[in-house]
Amino acid sequence: MSAELREIISKRNNVNIIGNGPVTVMFAHGFGCDQNTWRSIIPAFEHEYKLVLFDYVGSGNSDLTAYHDDRYSTLDGYALDVIEICREFELRDVIFIGHSVSSMIGVLASLQEPAFFKKLILIGPSPRYINDQEYIGGLDRKDLEELLDVMDQNYLGWSKMMAPSIMGNSDRPHLAESLTQNFCAADPEIAKKFARVTFLSDNRKDLSSVTVPSLTIQCEDDFLTSKSIAGYIQQHMPKNQVVLLDTSGHCPHLSDPEGVIGAIKSFITC
Repeated sequence: MSAELREIISKRNNVNIIGNGPVTVMFAHGFGCDQNTWRSIIPAFEHEYKLVLFDYVGSGNSDLTAYHDDRYSTLDGYALDVIEICREFELRDVIFIGHSVSSMIGVLASLQEPAFFKKLILIGPSPRYINDQEYIGGLDRKDLEELLDVMDQNYLGWSKMMAPSIMGNSDRPHLAESLTQNFCAADPEIAKKFARVTFLSDNRKDLSSVTVPSLTIQCEDDFLTSKSIAGYIQQHMPKNQVVLLDTSGHCPHLSDPEGVIGAIKSFITC
């Protein structure tokens, strides 16, 4: 292990480790967010577990100079970041908790290096966002391309327009405002590229190869995913179980942290 390489990776992904419990839990944020998105979840675990938080390159306090198109043109590049963090910080038997696109990043990482992972927890996952014949991902390709074009032309405007739909919970507008701030804090050029990688990816064929137990946490009403997608994942991913939360939105760790905490604890202690 190289101390210098560990320092490079720590800076690149703004790695922060909290606690020294016997079980390691890694939190991976979704598109447009950073590790601060877990602020309502962390207190429930920090005293009993070793928590690993990080930012993807282009988000939060990551090293923007580390972004390279060839590495991050697919989700595999982001999965490699996760693997390198595990390797250089000597993490084993990790419980990986990924929100949204990080769910599939976690799937890919576990396929590349299954020895690093003990369990996967997928919050609002989708193996493909675009409808495809009998598969209902939630978005028609034409509509998605129009949304991505709007993002290319006016990223800040796109952020303000989309955050309320993604967050849901219209009776609590401060949640959407917080998400908008997260979107706007991301590097716009990298965010645009990450969005295309996220929403145009197709990881359906990867599901059947996952060997570690997994949990899908899905909201009843979600703009980007759905109960049917959660059912698709359960059907195609071995050892997967589903918890449906009676809440709305794509970010239950912010809108319903108690529900998410309860689902996580039940899964990792069983």
